[in-house]
Amino acid sequence: MPATRPQVACLLALLTGALLPGLASAQRCEARSGERPLTVVELYTSQGCSSCPPADRWLSGLNAPTEVLALAFHVNYWNHLGWKDPFASEVTTQRQHLIRAAHAAPHVYTPQVVVNGKDHRTWWGQNAKDLPRADAALAPGLHLVREGNQVTAHVSASAASQNLAGYWAVLQDGLTSPVTRGENSGTTLRNDHVVRLYQPVAAWPARGGKSWQLSLPDNPPGLRGLRIAFVVTDASLTRPLQALALRCT
Repeated sequence: MPATRPQVACLLALLTGALLPGLASAQRCEARSGERPLTVVELYTSQGCSSCPPADRWLSGLNAPTEVLALAFHVNYWNHLGWKDPFASEVTTQRQHLIRAAHAAPHVYTPQVVVNGKDHRTWWGQNAKDLPRADAALAPGLHLVREGNQVTAHVSASAASQNLAGYWAVLQDGLTSPVTRGENSGTTLRNDHVVRLYQPVAAWPARGGKSWQLSLPDNPPGLRGLRIAFVVTDASLTRPLQALALRCT
């Protein structure tokens, strides 16, 4: 389901305080999807989980932007066990529960790797080329354009027989956190591909094109590794069909 207005407002307020430097002064930049859709890798993780750092390091190593879109969704159900993950949110946790429900799984867990909408437990030791790719036959074309603090996603028609849905993700890399409590107490954790904003959009007919816009805040403080991604999914919002990330200098 799309995020509620209060949730979106809350997340945008978070971004205003911690993210998105110099957006108003940015030049126009754009990116287009290629012949093969990217593999979308979702990691559900928490800084309060002692088994999560190896998965975090594995995701950090997926630096293959022409093959993979890596997304680290930090969940909040570990927060009551001694350490509050600064990147966890209720909306990212809700996404993991959405995937759980789509597969009739009995529970959520961390670390969980989901590849193209499917639980993927054999991630250890795999690189980007080892991961399955999405079906190109159903992937619509995707064009991202940023002008100042306005980002537009243009989605072309798809051969899919029903509706499409999708979501925005604002990503941040190179984050370090000295953890002082909980299962990872005494360690400094590094996190990449962190989803700092997750904003679903409403479904639309697959056989028609659609454009979506994301407005970003003005004049926030500095940020490293900012990327803005759009993921096109099936109507359930759980199975990615196309994805693209945009980094503007």
